[in-house]
Amino acid sequence: MIYTVGEMAKMLGCPASTLRYYDKEGLLPFVERSPGGIRMFRKQDYEWLQVITCLKRAGMKIKDIRVYINMAMQGDKTIESRLELFTRQREAVKAQMAELQETLDILDFKCWYYETAKHAGTTDVLLNLSAEEIPEQHRAARLSLCQSKKGCDI
Repeated sequence: MIYTVGEMAKMLGCPASTLRYYDKEGLLPFVERSPGGIRMFRKQDYEWLQVITCLKRAGMKIKDIRVYINMAMQGDKTIESRLELFTRQREAVKAQMAELQETLDILDFKCWYYETAKHAGTTDVLLNLSAEEIPEQHRAARLSLCQSKKGCDI
């Protein structure tokens, strides 16, 4: 079955302009065109587009996605290079996830902090809390904010 740009965009949940942009940037050499120049997407193109979407969400630059596509179009002789590319991107995503987890931990701590202060009617109640009085899941975030094991006003 053949799909139009609009139909494929709907399947992917993205604007048709995204697919046109990808094509303009050289990311869709596998997409056939009609004699009139209209893009003709096939079912197997969906997987390619899903991978492109994944790489874009993973923070990969368009130029690097283009490199991947070109390697893939060359066949098996680029397997090792493609594996290296995906391994590097996976490590970059893991680093981003660790940063986001630290951010979430601090946000969770601050929510607990202000929920406790709201209940007490003042933030003063939290000034002299020992580490043991802070819920275990928030201790690392508090230490991260204070940069020491001594108390701090946060």
